[in-house]
Amino acid sequence: MLIAELREAFLLGVRRCLEAMKAATHADGWIAAALRLKGLAASFGAIRLMALAGEAAAGQANDAAVLRRLHRAIDRL
Repeated sequence: MLIAELREAFLLGVRRCLEAMKAATHADGWIAAALRLKGLAASFGAIRLMALAGEAAAGQANDAAVLRRLHRAIDRL
């Protein structure tokens, strides 16, 4: 039961970070949300998601291709 609750909390946090990235109106907001996502992914051992979030933080804000890849990675969790 605890594991299921932790997983749900993790997924909720991941989705919030992704929504914050989508809603970002400037690069600072995008980077902050991507770094939060990277840290969250790292804390749960989601290596692929962590790498993608790091790539997003280092790249262009509102990159549609990166968002698609993040969505796919999240769907696989």
